[in-house]
Amino acid sequence: MSSRPEVLFPLFGALTKLDGVGTKTAEHFAGLHVEKPRDLLFTLPGSGIDRARRETIRDAVLPGVVTVEVEIGMHVPPRQKGRPYHVHVRDTATEFRLVFFHARGDYLQRQLPTGQRRVVSGKVEMFDSMAQMVHPDHMVPVAKAGEIPKFEPVYPLTHGVTQKVMYRAARSALEMVPDVAEWIDASQLEKSGWPDFRSALEAAHSPQSLKDMATTAPARERLAYDELFAHQLTLSLARASVRAKPGRASVATGKLQSKVLQVLPYKPTGAQERAIAEIVADMGNTSRMNRLLQGDVGSGKTLVAFMALLTAVEAGGQGVLMAPTEILARQHLESLQPLAEDAGIVLEILTGRDKGADRQAKLNALMSGDIQVLVGTHAVFQADVAFNDLRLAVVDEQHRFGVSQRMELGAKGQAVDVLVMTATPIPRSLALAQYGDMDVSVLDEKPPGRKPVTTVTVSTNRMDEVVEKLRGAIVDGRQAYWVCPLVEESEVSDKTAAEDRFKRLRAALGEGVVGLVHGQMPPAEKDAAMAKFVSGEVSVLVATTVIEVGVNVPNATIMVIERAEGFGLAQLHQLRGRVGRGEGASTCVLMFQEPLSATAKRRLSILRETEDGFRISEEDLQIRGAGDVIGTAQSGLPRFRIADLERQSALVAVAQSDARALLMQDPELTSTRGEAARVLLWLMEQDRAIRLISVG
Repeated sequence: MSSRPEVLFPLFGALTKLDGVGTKTAEHFAGLHVEKPRDLLFTLPGSGIDRARRETIRDAVLPGVVTVEVEIGMHVPPRQKGRPYHVHVRDTATEFRLVFFHARGDYLQRQLPTGQRRVVSGKVEMFDSMAQMVHPDHMVPVAKAGEIPKFEPVYPLTHGVTQKVMYRAARSALEMVPDVAEWIDASQLEKSGWPDFRSALEAAHSPQSLKDMATTAPARERLAYDELFAHQLTLSLARASVRAKPGRASVATGKLQSKVLQVLPYKPTGAQERAIAEIVADMGNTSRMNRLLQGDVGSGKTLVAFMALLTAVEAGGQGVLMAPTEILARQHLESLQPLAEDAGIVLEILTGRDKGADRQAKLNALMSGDIQVLVGTHAVFQADVAFNDLRLAVVDEQHRFGVSQRMELGAKGQAVDVLVMTATPIPRSLALAQYGDMDVSVLDEKPPGRKPVTTVTVSTNRMDEVVEKLRGAIVDGRQAYWVCPLVEESEVSDKTAAEDRFKRLRAALGEGVVGLVHGQMPPAEKDAAMAKFVSGEVSVLVATTVIEVGVNVPNATIMVIERAEGFGLAQLHQLRGRVGRGEGASTCVLMFQEPLSATAKRRLSILRETEDGFRISEEDLQIRGAGDVIGTAQSGLPRFRIADLERQSALVAVAQSDARALLMQDPELTSTRGEAARVLLWLMEQDRAIRLISVG
């Protein structure tokens, strides 16, 4: 089964086999990511034109497309070169003109003979108080009027590919679609009232009205589901193949964990207890753990991760916690060091800074098992870093580490369990699309003692008032972040914007009070500036968004975000989470520039209403769309041609449970439905999945 089924060969053949597509046009199609007939089938029309016949243009809403039967009147050729050619025509109620630029008179005389009747269709607009149709899209004898579709699909285009070419090529691709066995569960099909695969494609390419083009139209919904189902099958197969690899049971004794829990000043939340139980159970199994720990800012992920690391140590092994940056690795070290002392275990850090004899001593201690838990950056991946018995790898902030790096880390031990932590609450549909190969634990409660943050919105015209308030807070010994606007490349760089704000605040608040970090600084300078703020030497830190991930300064109680309307919801929520970490009451000031768009107003008011990261992420998805919410470039989100993760989020969950159910019954996909599902995987180019089955 490692070769494509024969019924699909035509769909994966050359585009030049399609009507009206020559070598040149086939090259142009690449602009639409269309390389073969299959790609064209999944490129659906984006809108449509109503070409239903009317009696007259008189009551039509202009400018607009009108289809009408006319009697051809006088031809008026241009008086001078470069002027248009006019043909007067009359419908049942009024006269108007057909207008042609660069036209050949003899051709138009043949097409539109005076005194005859024709059906014309095209955009009509007023010009010098006369209605005119410039270059009609259709001009046909009355007997052939049936050739004009009543509702014409409009396809996305690219240079060198016209609507006519798209329409003809798509029709020709539809003729190649084979009859295939059904891969959707029969009860699901009946419940949703979807057509079969071939009929769905035909209907999606031949909409009869705008309603047929909505994401809820049965044909479109079915095709979106096929795409999601294939993707979820791939993820489920990947998950099954990880689980099938022999793992090791790391059984907790609870000895070290109870030492830590006894000295904690608070009781873990229900969500933390649940997540710890899920992780401990996974680690105690012989199959490998591949779990995502999703928790909002300040939901207590660190404690959960540490309990997991202690489980590895209780079972006689070692654990590693990976952070994307050195600042974050050091913060983890600081927050875990007291817990490690409570548990009586050895915790160390390894970053790119460790050199020479120091580094060698750490490596020896790791190798001998004297270091039980290691906190580190990418430096942990280096070849000479070897563990005595690595059982668990915890990876902080998923999106900085790809799947391949998770694998590399796993290779440092024997069947290492993996726990990925993310502080970005992701809507369920996206979590399923992006991390469907992982099991998920969610922390959806805040630990006691986390103070709510007061969020206010202020117009930039009141900047001076904000600076005054800030001066008062500094006198009281409090600290503040000042986040600079996101900058368009075309304007000035982030660096200039941040330096500019830094100079102004320094002038207003005094020398030595204000620090600066931005993306273009060398890492060592950035670390030094951050360290001054952490130690309290500097009261105000002017920053670009480099501070959004994980920095912990309990004394910082004010977060000013300039031009907040330019940021995404999730990003604003992350930034706000940097304050409210200590004893003091905290405030987040969202400064905006008038006038605000409706979307920006909605974003800022959601932030004022709620601190629930999951609710915020759902709203963000509605407002911005899936690619932006997790940044498609590094998100590992699949690029769907038809499925719309924002509007069809419920389908993702159904597709996942359907895929997992099918593989439970038929792990090798050898049943009738399993064979059909293999055809779907080939059709959706999920070669990775096919390799997994062939290997399996």
